[in-house]
Amino acid sequence: MDLADESGIDSVTMRELGRRLGVEAASLYNHVAGKDDLLNGMADLAAAEIELPSSDADWKAAMRRRAVSARGVFLQHRWAAGLMDSREWSGPYSLSYADRVLGALIQAGFSPGIASWAFIVLDSYIYGFERQRSNFSQTDDADTLEVARDVLAAIPQGTHPSLAAVAMEYADKPYDEAAAFEFGLDLILDGLERWLAADSPTRP
Repeated sequence: MDLADESGIDSVTMRELGRRLGVEAASLYNHVAGKDDLLNGMADLAAAEIELPSSDADWKAAMRRRAVSARGVFLQHRWAAGLMDSREWSGPYSLSYADRVLGALIQAGFSPGIASWAFIVLDSYIYGFERQRSNFSQTDDADTLEVARDVLAAIPQGTHPSLAAVAMEYADKPYDEAAAFEFGLDLILDGLERWLAADSPTRP
């Protein structure tokens, strides 16, 4: 995980990992079945860092904390979203994670089937936001403003007025990635809350 954090997920090879640990790559196969097994383990450990919903917490607040926590993990491990989204959830932490999220939704009153849909919708947003982050997203405000000004300068004068309006706004104030993430997250959670309220009279 440290190697992936420093150099990206493509740098994680059995040869490079062996070199980093000071052992022959072949000796690693005493511990993992191969690179695929290694990547599964990394995805599982990343899942272990995400805050799990508490059994006594309000479901909406729990889902919000879980999403914000996941985003924090993805910011720390830039490779994690893509890797977790592409692996089978078979590790012990991944299974516990899925079970607790589904459990919180079912306990709130969602049927098992609808709880699974809600889980998919939330995770599609969480993973998708990380994997398709805006070009305005940078490490500091100065970089954000510079990118916006570069975009504005690249737009021919008098064309693409909507794009220019957005670039002008971000040329004056930095793009707030956290606020953008929570804006979309709140839309989804509010929608699920309305669905749950509307569905309540139909349930036994």
